[in-house]
Amino acid sequence: MENSDQLKEIVRQKYSAIALQDKETNQASCCGAGGCSTEVYNIMTDDYGAIEGYNPDADLGLGCGLPTQFAKIQKGNTVIDLGSGAGNDCFIARKETGEDGRVIGIDFTPAMIEKAESNTRKLGYTNVEFRQGDIEKIPVSNNVADVIVSNCVLNLVPNKDQVFKEMFRVLKPGGHFSISDIVLVGNLPEALRKDAEMYAGCVSGAIQKEVYLELINANGFSNITLQKEKPINIPDDILKNYLKEDELNDFKNGNTGIFSITVYAEKSKTCGCAPGCCN
Repeated sequence: MENSDQLKEIVRQKYSAIALQDKETNQASCCGAGGCSTEVYNIMTDDYGAIEGYNPDADLGLGCGLPTQFAKIQKGNTVIDLGSGAGNDCFIARKETGEDGRVIGIDFTPAMIEKAESNTRKLGYTNVEFRQGDIEKIPVSNNVADVIVSNCVLNLVPNKDQVFKEMFRVLKPGGHFSISDIVLVGNLPEALRKDAEMYAGCVSGAIQKEVYLELINANGFSNITLQKEKPINIPDDILKNYLKEDELNDFKNGNTGIFSITVYAEKSKTCGCAPGCCN
């Protein structure tokens, strides 16, 4: 089993390559991990086309939901996007915040930051910025964000508990988040769980839905709400790379499920002296 640093390096290498691919290539893959299916559609993503602020050049087809659609962003808000990629959700958030707002994208991969900054220059935005950093140590001061969004990113991070702690720290009292992610119900087969490509492809890094929601609760958030949930059906030609025929049948006929969820939660306006609240 890879350790945390090794898993991060897998993600860094994969997403550096993805930054150079076009959307069509990514849509034929497991969340951009590679051309692993003959069925040319993206397993995870929803359609951004009708959302205001959408910029096709910034859409690499890597998400698993539409968190900005549910994020309740207001004019003048400061919004942070964790795992901002080429800037897709940042630019949609910027449409919501307006010129008086501020949007900060955080991404682990230098190639993604470069692509996002290039897109920002093309659009002429002066209130959108991108910072390279690990979302286990978000490069933002305490109590900065009104809203945090993230799209199919936390499942790639080894220490999800630490990410939620950091989210709590950087949100203002009364702030909130809306994040889309991949979770499991039941036990993922070992061959799928440990494979590096599937980890970078969003599935093997996922944790149990109940555990995911409990991490949010344990880190001080309130009003936790599932805004959307949909099953992720992985095509047989992908699963056959990892499972024998009998294992494939057991997996498809069992109680295991892979889901995309969009979850909302708030940081209380009067959160006492919880970490990141009073400082």
